[in-house]
Amino acid sequence: MSLVPLRDLVTMGPLGIVGNLLIFAALGFFGPMRFAALASVPRILALGAGCSVLVETAQYVLRLDRVSSVDDVLVNAAGAVLAALASRRWWRTTAQAASDQPRPTLAPAG
Repeated sequence: MSLVPLRDLVTMGPLGIVGNLLIFAALGFFGPMRFAALASVPRILALGAGCSVLVETAQYVLRLDRVSSVDDVLVNAAGAVLAALASRRWWRTTAQAASDQPRPTLAPAG
């Protein structure tokens, strides 16, 4: 386990970095389009980091002979954010269209 940020990044190599960037890329790309509540970069960053922490914790607890690292969490979350930014033009229009629709009002009871 490595809790020092950016220490393992240099030993990952380009293939390891690209692989970690792609782990949550689909979540970052499609999440804001599917769920309007995720339609902001900070929320995607928080979701990507949270999911990555869960994966790293599971690897450590289940003793899968993998190194659990803060760098993996950082790169996984960055991959989710980069993918969200790549799809931003689609989810921004979807979120704006959803906010333009009138909200249903509740009828008074009685």
